Amino acid sequence: MHALLALALTLTAAPATPAKKPFSAHDLVRLERVAKPSLSADGKRVVYELRETDWDANKGVHSVWVLDVGTKETRRLTAPGVESAQPRLSRDGSAVYFLSPRDGKQQVWKLDLAGGEPQAITALPLDVTAFAVAPGSGRIVVAMDVFADCPTLACSKQRFDARAAKKNSGQLYDQLFVRHWDAWKDGTRSQAFLVTPGATSEPVRLSRDIDGDVPTKPFGDDEEWSFSPDGKTFFFTARIAGRTEPWSTNLDVYRVALDGTPRPVNLSHGNLATDTGPVVSPDGKHVAWRAMKRSGFEADRYGIMVQAITGGTARELAGGWDRSADALAWSPDGKTLYAIADDVGQRRLFAIEAVNGGVKALTDKGHVASMAVGQDAIVVAMDDLRSPAQLFRVPLPQGAREQLTHHNAERMDQLALGDVEQFSFEGWNGEMVYGHIVKPAGFVAGQTYPAVLLIHGGPQGSFGNHWHYRWNPQTYAGAGFVAVAIDFHGSTGYGQAFTDSISRDWGGKPLEDLQKGWAHSVKTYKFIDAARACAAGASYGGFMVNWIAGKWQDPWKCLVNHDGIFDARSMAYTTEEQWFEEWEFGGKYHEHPEGYEQWNPVHHVGKWKTPMLVIHGGNDHRVPLEQGLGAFTALQSRGIPSQFLYFPNENHWVLKPQNSAQWHETVEAWLKRWTKK
Repeated sequence: MHALLALALTLTAAPATPAKKPFSAHDLVRLERVAKPSLSADGKRVVYELRETDWDANKGVHSVWVLDVGTKETRRLTAPGVESAQPRLSRDGSAVYFLSPRDGKQQVWKLDLAGGEPQAITALPLDVTAFAVAPGSGRIVVAMDVFADCPTLACSKQRFDARAAKKNSGQLYDQLFVRHWDAWKDGTRSQAFLVTPGATSEPVRLSRDIDGDVPTKPFGDDEEWSFSPDGKTFFFTARIAGRTEPWSTNLDVYRVALDGTPRPVNLSHGNLATDTGPVVSPDGKHVAWRAMKRSGFEADRYGIMVQAITGGTARELAGGWDRSADALAWSPDGKTLYAIADDVGQRRLFAIEAVNGGVKALTDKGHVASMAVGQDAIVVAMDDLRSPAQLFRVPLPQGAREQLTHHNAERMDQLALGDVEQFSFEGWNGEMVYGHIVKPAGFVAGQTYPAVLLIHGGPQGSFGNHWHYRWNPQTYAGAGFVAVAIDFHGSTGYGQAFTDSISRDWGGKPLEDLQKGWAHSVKTYKFIDAARACAAGASYGGFMVNWIAGKWQDPWKCLVNHDGIFDARSMAYTTEEQWFEEWEFGGKYHEHPEGYEQWNPVHHVGKWKTPMLVIHGGNDHRVPLEQGLGAFTALQSRGIPSQFLYFPNENHWVLKPQNSAQWHETVEAWLKRWTKK
């Protein structure tokens, strides 16, 4: 009887909750990625971009989605598997514009949200790489790569076709840049053209007489553009190139009339540092942009400049705010400018009063990636160390954020993530330094775990509260490791003096911060098994791994160096952006070699002893391939256990889904090999 009762109770008991699977790189690369919200004027509708992974094709595919803010219902607007990107709502919110190569060449398309099929708005002979729709008229500004001396698009098309038909492949250069980021220069420039849909006339080149790329390369996009509210004037960013381009950070903001004979006017010619991202006030009277002050420095503080739209003297808004603005947008009433900026390990949304420069944070913890401003709220794409990006509504003037999208919710509910904590300690010179620690997935109190110290690149960057798609601490947590990340001196979001402090001191203050931060972590978090720890980093982080190999070997069972600098002299003569090296090390190598050699890992190879995994991409022109090969050769010549992972089709980053999975699997296997009990 008792046995039957027990059986009955067993059969009627609630089913056990299935155990969650530890998060892995395969989960990471398959996540849907939310980005680029565009908000209707009434605030009721948002269109946004969603990136999905086509694993078999080894690429990401973008689609356009729409969200009803009131009901929070989302629906796909473009067909699955058909690349559709950079969505922008029309002024009245009735239609969405986007880029798609569905007819062979990438063009601008328009889709009525009431229904129907997408319609091609442009039919140009060259690919459109970016676009913006002028208010009122329906005219479109597009960017295309053209030959600067060609008077027509047909001329550029003929020259592209002739080049493709040639049997010889030699390219002759007489000035730098011969290559930039991941591409060799081919004699073309990205230029801005005004297109009137339906017209048969030749598009009008708005960036006339600009010897530079519009938008700028390699990462410029339509955030470098803006229209006046009446749609008659276009503002854009450009850097005059010529022979100075490899040494110049002098981007400028230009104004050009869309009617008559367009001739750009430089609004920021008095500043020889970077000026970028113009946005025009709703009344059309002022233009604001972000500006650095020091020429030749790419990580200077971005201040906010405001100038009359007709020209004159620009004034800095919130000059005492010691943060660097990363994006700008006006409020509909023109009384406020909104900005995104790094701030103590977070990336927050701020409101800046347009008259007196008063600053107020609108978000707290997390990483704001982009924003779309409405009358009574701002929609942001936001993520953190425990969640990929979702869209949130932030009420104005200030209120608790409200989540609007839930992409990946079902998948993430089945995965075990590590708990996250931000910590601080006294670093170099007793100054406060911050970091994050992520516990292993399935953490059990009383147990100890192997650990990995993650070192960010930049060097002026941050390993903050951000869901990263290449260096994500949760992949290490899923593999059973404690992940520790420290924002050493030189990191962004802690004031410009803190950011500046790394220049010409690459192996000094940052190394001390890492050492003190690691000691603090081991002392504070007793679950770290300090006898089973490795250090890993990319770019500057890879340099630091090479530096650690000769300067701080004792704590580490292994090292991982991705795209790291090995020989500072070789780097100085082979990297493309010369301004970076010369600022960071105090001048040109032949004029100031001691600045480079002081922090050159190659001089300390004789002390290397720690097993190291070296990874490098064949298309990396920022830190050329020979830097990785040099480090691997040094390891092999000394008989130190080492491996070299080479990606012939990747640049400074690993972007292809299957390559990313291989990268993580190789790194995790290396860490486990050297940290097993």
